[in-house]
Amino acid sequence: MGRYTKDVEQLRECFLSGKTRPLDYRRQQLMGILRFLKEQRDAVVDALKKDLNKPAQETIQSETSFAEADCIVILNNLEKWLKPEKVAKDLYFLMDNCFIQREPLGVCLILGAWNYPLQLTIQPLVGAIACGNCAILKPSELSPCTADLLLRELPKYLDRDSFRVVTGGPDVAQDLLVERYDHICYTGASSIAKIVMAAAAKHLTPVLLELGGKNPMYVDSTADPELSARRICWGKFMNAGQTCLAPDYIMCHPSVQSEFVRHCQLVVKEFYGDNPKDSVDYARIVNDRHFQRVLALIAPNKVVFGGTHDAKSRYIEPTIMTNVTPDDKIMQDEVFGPVMPILPCSSVEEFIKFVNVREKPLSLCVFTRSSKVHKQIRTSTSSGSFIVNDCITSAVCLTLPFGGVGHSGMGSYHGRFSIDAFSHRKACLVKDTMGERLNALRYPPYRPWKLRWINRLLAKKVKNDSSWFWPLFVVMAAFAYLFKLFIYPRLQQAPSGNGM
Repeated sequence: MGRYTKDVEQLRECFLSGKTRPLDYRRQQLMGILRFLKEQRDAVVDALKKDLNKPAQETIQSETSFAEADCIVILNNLEKWLKPEKVAKDLYFLMDNCFIQREPLGVCLILGAWNYPLQLTIQPLVGAIACGNCAILKPSELSPCTADLLLRELPKYLDRDSFRVVTGGPDVAQDLLVERYDHICYTGASSIAKIVMAAAAKHLTPVLLELGGKNPMYVDSTADPELSARRICWGKFMNAGQTCLAPDYIMCHPSVQSEFVRHCQLVVKEFYGDNPKDSVDYARIVNDRHFQRVLALIAPNKVVFGGTHDAKSRYIEPTIMTNVTPDDKIMQDEVFGPVMPILPCSSVEEFIKFVNVREKPLSLCVFTRSSKVHKQIRTSTSSGSFIVNDCITSAVCLTLPFGGVGHSGMGSYHGRFSIDAFSHRKACLVKDTMGERLNALRYPPYRPWKLRWINRLLAKKVKNDSSWFWPLFVVMAAFAYLFKLFIYPRLQQAPSGNGM
């Protein structure tokens, strides 16, 4: 028996009892999440200040308030989103009831991340609860204060028969992955995701992987350098660059690069002052290992702004590097820190080619005034999300899915997409008991005439460019018929108007 075998068995017994299925029960648990987010807001702000030196506003807007908004959206639409979904029917099924029924998966394992340790743990849990699942929650050990808060306080707001919180290091995660689940959600590095997938594969367990990668930004010749600098620097240096959707590298047209860099320097000073180390609005690197990793990516001879650091407080100044080449160390892996490399890029085609020979990113952003340019990039590249003249904010729009593709992840959630992620869409058909003579066409003994009738009933036609012709023809013919039947006789009976 494994370390967590008993916990998983108890959760599975709870799920099989049907306790988590009623909508009222799900609503009660989601309301518990909302109470936790509201009542523990100050405690969350304090924990994240200790873990990442995260500013209070960043914590509230990107952790508690965002998770709260997602929970409310799901609560408000839960009944509608879980209703059986009617589908179109062929002639053969005209008398039958065909629909899609969403059903819970079972017991879910949620492995949270350290960079947004509340949001990236709570929001998957919201989806799991909404769909009627049980769940084990494991916050990241790299944000220990937030993990301790979740362990200590969250169970007070939820049914402990259905939901558990477990804390610890990699050994705990390994022991958890030994068990069989019905769904696993992991947020973090692609290297760990491979371990999660390998463990899930032993039981054919579906996974939702929210990873990251090197998110490219393209600033073209028509872009506004000041606006681009302001929005990119906000996304890049928020949470000290430790955001999976943050700009990883900038490919900038040479005609605007000098102005763009100049505005970036001005924006950093505006955001964080002359010395960002003293700013209450600037976070810190999560631990010593990541501090040394990010520091090793900085090439001093290519730094045009920033570059100072302090190992004791794990502070790295917002840093800009230019004349970066694809072979530089900073371009070999995700930066995940406050260092922004800028590469020259002379054309849209060059940017597209550069992106397409690399792993698919979680996000791709384009700064341009040209709709032709951003449409060309959007239709010629693949990424988890695509944003024009901004960064990160697609994840805040709860009517859009949040997720990666390829190396940046699989599956998506947020809002209605959380319902898709944590439930199974079951195909349902209720067959009418009448019409057995029609059903006899499919029974042996088989005959050519039976096959001809089946082919007629199931036949489909490929639509072509002239598919509009016949509907238009029918409408025009109907109009002509009604005109002849009702209007034309009246015109014949009307006086000519020239009599004396």
